[in-house]
Amino acid sequence: MKKNSIILISVVAVLIILFSWGTSGYNSLVTSREDVNSQWANVESQYQRRSDLIPNLVSTVKGYATHESSTLEGVVAARAKATQITIDPKNLTPQKLQEYQAAQGQVSSALGKLLMITENYPDLKANQNFLELQAQLEGTENRISVERNRYNDIAKKYDISIKVFPRSIIAAICGFTDKPYFESEKGTEKAPSVKF
Repeated sequence: MKKNSIILISVVAVLIILFSWGTSGYNSLVTSREDVNSQWANVESQYQRRSDLIPNLVSTVKGYATHESSTLEGVVAARAKATQITIDPKNLTPQKLQEYQAAQGQVSSALGKLLMITENYPDLKANQNFLELQAQLEGTENRISVERNRYNDIAKKYDISIKVFPRSIIAAICGFTDKPYFESEKGTEKAPSVKF
């Protein structure tokens, strides 16, 4: 009888330890995944801020550069396309992130063209509204970069946490999967040539 009691107590103790370990590991993975989702929301928030600034910037430039309508229309079209692409952070795949990043890249390119044409309009460059909008846009681009870097850092920590043993067992059983990273756009690894 005493031997059976010791075996039963040992089995119960092992089950309690395993349950405690499994619960702790699972809760830690959920916390990491939600950190990634939260940071993704921060990235989207900064892209939304940029998107909200674009109509004001276009309106300000439109008053000065009426014959540059194709550039202005390009900015508006790129913004419209980028705002149509939304990603659920729970279903963030490398393909969806790449599509999202490509649309945001088109907005960046269109904004670059818009800012280049302003060089031809000294009155516009001196306009206080334009200067403020340009400063806000530059600040937003910096915020986007910071939030994307933070997202990549948090996604890396999460990806590591689901791959290290023994949490990898819990991750596999519970369906935790890798989160993709933001990557630089193709061609940015080459420095632009500057000629005078």
